[in-house]
Amino acid sequence: MRKIVNYLYIIALLLTFVGCTSCEGGNGPDNNKPDEKETKDVSTYVTTGDKTMLFSAVSKSFGTGINMNIEKTLTLKPEQTFQTIDGFGAAITGSSCYNLLKMSKEDRAKLLEESFSPDKGMGYSYIRVSIGCSDFSLDEYTCCDEPGIENFAMHPYDVRDIYPILREILAINPKIKIMGSPWTPPRWMKVNNLTDLQPYNSWTSGQLNPKYYQDYATYFVKWIQAMEKAGFPIESITIQNEPLNRGNSVSLYMTWQEQRDFIKTALGPKFAEANLKTKIIVFDHNFNYDNISDQQDYPLKIYEDPEAAKYIDGAAYHAYGGSSSEFTKIHNARPDKNLYFTEMSIGTWNYHSFEGDLMWTMKEIGIGALNRHCKAVIVWNYMLDDNRGPNRPGGCTTCYGAVDINSSDYKTLDRKSHYYFIGHMSKVLLPGSLRIGTSGYVPSGVYATAALNPDGTYGIVLQNENATSFQMTIEDENHHFDITLPGKSLTSCIWKK
Repeated sequence: MRKIVNYLYIIALLLTFVGCTSCEGGNGPDNNKPDEKETKDVSTYVTTGDKTMLFSAVSKSFGTGINMNIEKTLTLKPEQTFQTIDGFGAAITGSSCYNLLKMSKEDRAKLLEESFSPDKGMGYSYIRVSIGCSDFSLDEYTCCDEPGIENFAMHPYDVRDIYPILREILAINPKIKIMGSPWTPPRWMKVNNLTDLQPYNSWTSGQLNPKYYQDYATYFVKWIQAMEKAGFPIESITIQNEPLNRGNSVSLYMTWQEQRDFIKTALGPKFAEANLKTKIIVFDHNFNYDNISDQQDYPLKIYEDPEAAKYIDGAAYHAYGGSSSEFTKIHNARPDKNLYFTEMSIGTWNYHSFEGDLMWTMKEIGIGALNRHCKAVIVWNYMLDDNRGPNRPGGCTTCYGAVDINSSDYKTLDRKSHYYFIGHMSKVLLPGSLRIGTSGYVPSGVYATAALNPDGTYGIVLQNENATSFQMTIEDENHHFDITLPGKSLTSCIWKK
């Protein structure tokens, strides 16, 4: 029955709106921009869980006269303001770059434009890269594997793979924001624990030797400066990817006490000395703090120290444990600090269907995270191959990318749910936008978040997790328009005030 409803909706669109032409390359967006000759007042993008619509671009006209559908109207409240939105995107890992560089230049340019172009594509606006290697690199390495911070140098794999992809992305979207996160410090900086302080020559686990706090802070400064010299300004860094996870193929255990001390005695002062404007973000791990009792409220514990807190912009979270309701708690405790969502992967363990993940992800870490004061959402690997790699032994061997590419031709693409849910937000909630309130008609199972964009447009993202469609009216202080939300769908709209 749901499919019949969706097919009827498509027929209605064909009669009412501008038709969309299909893109090449598998299940790509039907079209990222309405026909310029017939563009109406509201640009709308729709993705349905059954894939009958995939970021399908349609256009609508404002209603004329008085809105006669008040009982089913959702009204924007621009006077009710919340956080500034930084952007949305995915991690550009070493593995992602390796796969992208296997594509033909023309195919890669087309995909990157589809993802990152604000005008011709989805407008992805924030990406995350690893400082050194991650579990999705071609080898284990840092930028200073020979003891002595004077031996710092960007690794050849980064220069060969990551640099050219970042250049191509920046050529498409020069305002892209970049976040850096280390998976491990150089091994010569690690010890087995903070009591014995014995050298720990392992990529996995260990702790940072306080003896090397100053050198490790210099490591961050040198990495940011090297990236900026190469043309890649760094918006933000996190101190450690998943600091409570000892078991990844490259990892470091780092308590809130250690992050506090490292920031206030070394990293913060080094950033100030170097006059760096890069934001320092703490934690970068799960909502439930991996259920470690003495690490609960990790960022709040750090903020209690004013000497550390003065250097910190905010905290980042992943969704492999717990709920994004944690954002609300942390925001209410420290509304002066920002919140970021920095990682979630799909894989064989959780990706049971396109529809199921599309609904869960948007509800929990899309609309759900934004409505709980989060200002950026970044998912994990932008691209992996059909063998879920390249990956490292001991890391995630069961992860999918937001886009998967067939390694037999490096051309055939499988765009998964993460690809579309990020696109639905990035296309209409622009960098620098201000999230605003809404009031009125929101049926059970329908969720919404809205923003006032810097260019004076309004953007709204709507989710209908019900099997049945809903008709409703969207209204601002000057306009109103009718819209139908298909069952199990995402709908994004953008229009001028």
